Amino acid sequence: MGSEEVRAGVTLTNLDKPLFDGAEATKRDLVDYLEAVGERMVRQLRDRPLSVVRVRPGQEPFMQKNLPKYTPDWLHRVTVWAESSRREVTYALCDDVRTLLWFGNQRAIEYHTTLLLADHSTGPTHLVLDLDPPAEQPFRQAVLAAKLIRAALHNDGLDGAVKTSGAKGVHVFVPLRPGAAIEDVAAATRAIAARAERIDPDLATTAFIRDDRAGKVFLDSTRAGGGTVVATYSPRIRPGTPVSFPVAWSDLDNVGPRDFTVRTAAALLGDRDPWAVEMPAPYALPADLVEEGHTIPIARVQAMHEGKRRARARRASAESE
Repeated sequence: MGSEEVRAGVTLTNLDKPLFDGAEATKRDLVDYLEAVGERMVRQLRDRPLSVVRVRPGQEPFMQKNLPKYTPDWLHRVTVWAESSRREVTYALCDDVRTLLWFGNQRAIEYHTTLLLADHSTGPTHLVLDLDPPAEQPFRQAVLAAKLIRAALHNDGLDGAVKTSGAKGVHVFVPLRPGAAIEDVAAATRAIAARAERIDPDLATTAFIRDDRAGKVFLDSTRAGGGTVVATYSPRIRPGTPVSFPVAWSDLDNVGPRDFTVRTAAALLGDRDPWAVEMPAPYALPADLVEEGHTIPIARVQAMHEGKRRARARRASAESE
């Protein structure tokens, strides 16, 4: 087969080149996968500002938020004011498979979206916990931490769907009814993480500073608001090019991150969309979670202040020696 093709009106080039060192896959494998899962993946991306992680040959991966000037006119987009960089950013809206294939041809491997739609008025669509085990710990630790999260959810009448992150962790998504305030969703996320930590503090921690985690699974509650999370079915830039894959709770004990790659995941899915099947109906936020969460400091802010305090202490200690 040649190295150039046209699919869905998109010209695809250099298809037989490796994706990146250690990918165990070519650009053709990536495009074939995106085409096979396209409609299911687009359902997770549609109407959401999209950031992608691309890998150019011979270069390090980089995240692209602002669309380049050569982006075709037909690709949907939204312009958002970015407070952190004090500028407007024009994000892609991946509303169809053609857009997905265009990004695949740009060697966009990872697909990250916000939990807010382009129309922010409806509020976050999901509450998300990102469970991140230390590098030296097995995936099994993330699975056990996910069960802590589920227990905390069940104690408040909630449930969620679970997927591999495609790296070494697990994501738990809880669907929300429209209209929840960003601050309240962020607070409820902190409360769930704190409750899960209290169930088994020897396994899991909410400590944002890495040095404070003592080899435990980090229950990351910071994905609320404008934060992003890797989309369901998205490939990852990891050895073997794994994908973020939905798993039934009953199957979670029997899987590993590398069970699902761009070369195997489509066949494992067949015609199914397990993410849609496993996702419960949207919930209203329980008032007790919101109330508790507003008493818990925001992790990033607390970590920033603690980092400054420790830096001052180190300087003072060095000066006194």
